[in-house]
Parts: sequence; C-alpha cells; structure tokens
Amino acid sequence: MQKIRVDLADRSYSIAIGNECLKDIGSILEKFDFSNRMAIVSNPLIFDLYGKTVSVSIKDSGFELSEIIIPDGEGYKSLLWVENIYSEMLKAKLDRKSVLIALGGGVIGDITGFAASTYMRGIDFVQIPTTLLAQVDSSVGGKTGVNHMLGKNMIGAFWQPRTVWIDIDTLRTLPRREFLSGLAEVIKYGVIYDEEFFGFLEKNRDVILELDKDALTHIIRRSCEIKAEVVSKDERESGLRAILNYGHTVGHAIETITGYKKYFHGEAVAIGMHIEAKLSQSQGFISTNHVNRIKKLIESYDLPVEMPEDIELNSLFEVMQIDKKTVSGELKFILPEKIGSVKIHKGISRENINKVLKSK
Repeated sequence: MQKIRVDLADRSYSIAIGNECLKDIGSILEKFDFSNRMAIVSNPLIFDLYGKTVSVSIKDSGFELSEIIIPDGEGYKSLLWVENIYSEMLKAKLDRKSVLIALGGGVIGDITGFAASTYMRGIDFVQIPTTLLAQVDSSVGGKTGVNHMLGKNMIGAFWQPRTVWIDIDTLRTLPRREFLSGLAEVIKYGVIYDEEFFGFLEKNRDVILELDKDALTHIIRRSCEIKAEVVSKDERESGLRAILNYGHTVGHAIETITGYKKYFHGEAVAIGMHIEAKLSQSQGFISTNHVNRIKKLIESYDLPVEMPEDIELNSLFEVMQIDKKTVSGELKFILPEKIGSVKIHKGISRENINKVLKSK
C-alpha cells in the first residue's frame, strides 16, 4: 500500500492506494475507535460488484453492518435521498461513535459524507471510492453535499473522512466513458499545479488508457498528493483551495442546465477547462501555445472541449452567477497563466465572457 497524509491537525487522515485490497478494509476499521454498529452506503451496481467483499471483511472483523442502497446517478444526490439514509441509520440504531462507509463514486461519497456530517450533529465516515473521479478528487478534502435544482453542490458541509481506502482494481470494471470522465480531473491537476505531471499525461496516454497498473497508481497518487497539499494549506477554501475549481465554474453550470443527465461531471469540467483557458487567453494571461496544449491533451483522452450549441448563453451566465464562488454577483474564474500555474481572477466583463463562450 502507498499512503499519503492529509495534514489537518486533529482531523488529519491517510489516503491508502493499493490493488485488490478491498478485502482488508475490516482490519483497517478495527484500528479506529468506532462503535460496533456501522452502515455502508452504495448503489445497486457497485454493491453487486464489491459489496460482498467489503461486507464480509467488515463482519469478519466483528462489526454489525447495515446496508443502505440508493439509486445510481447524479439526479439522486438530493435531500430526499439524504432523508432516506437518515431513516435507515435510525432503524439500524447507529450511535455517535458509529461510522458511515461510502462505497462508490463521487455521488455516493458526497451524499454519504453529508449524511454523516449532520446525523446526530456529526459522526465519522470512511471513503472507499470505486471510480477514478472519486479516487483522485471527490473522496479527498472533505467537501460533502447534495444538489439543488438551481445549482450543483449548493447544500453541503466540510466534513473530513477518517480514512480513504483506494483499490485501483475497481477501475477495471468501470465503463470507459466514466474512466475518461475521471481523467478530466487528473488533467486539471497538471494544469493548476504540476507541468511535469501534465507532460507525463501527454507522453503516457496509451498505457493509461490500457489501465496499466503502474501508470494508474502514479496518476492517482500524484493527483491525491496535489489535492492533499492544497487542502492541508486551505481546508475551507478561503484562498488557495479555490484553484481546485479550475474548469468548474463553466462545468457546473453546464451540468445544471442539462439537468445532470447529458454530461458526466468530468466531461462538463473538460469543456470548462478549455473555455476558461480561452478566457485566460482573451485577457492576455496565457499564451496560445499553452491553450493549444491544454486543448490537445483533453481531446487526446476523448473528452469534449467545445461549448454545446444547444445551451443558451444567457441562461448559462445566470446559472454561473449562482455558483458558490460568486460574491455580490461578481464571478470568479480560476484561469491558467501557464501550464502548472493558475490564479483567481474577477472583474471580467459579461461581454468578454460571452464572446469566449460563443467562439470556436
């Protein structure tokens, strides 16, 4: 197992990365001060694939485990389904020392973390992410929450997991489109923080797409290292952590307008990264060469880069203004100034934003 530490004083925790290690989760949970009762939250597809392995391991370690299964999909990351989770937790008589375990992708991790943060005013939870996007992004950093029909992730809390347990073998059952979606977040880390890592993604496309074990371990580890370093410096997004939102101002708006049904999260972020790179270019912050490299890398992993023609720009702009990063109606964008470095910018006119959104 390879381990990375998220350093947050008394809320610090480790991210463990291994292969075929789901069977060991029970012995890991024994090391914490959890009570005997715990629950696992998952969706039907993931639980059919990995639920038995995880459940047997936990029960063999002497814990009483309840299973809470919710439907698969971003549309179910809602307060309605949080209430369903609460009901099942209460039926199982989970107490303040119980732990809630998230087994699945970003939706499961986000909703499970939020339920844990609010049940009995906060209980522990553990992340077992099974998608690439969750392994490199949403399982790390403590952002939990659910969607509202007017905006993505608008209801939530910062609530750190006790540990993150990553088994890269789960990626072999991941549909190709979902795997590619996760790679958008991997590319993001190269753009915002590490030009050498960006170069690795350029040079190793084929082995990454072939699911080479060493290549997967490297991109997951480096992504988690970057996120852990950023989160350790700025847990609640008062400054530096905002750079992790590169591509998300536009991307979240696309997801919201399309009802979370047309695009996977990473696909929308991929479009957002290209659009926001072009916005940076229009302001004179980044060279054409670097914008072209960003676009080329995104496209090389079969991800979209252009704004959908069927999205009405005024509607997109209005949704962007509901974004959590917006203050007093002023949009903030995370704009690359070169590969490996971004800055927060505000005060860009609506006219300039619309011009970029319309451009090809």
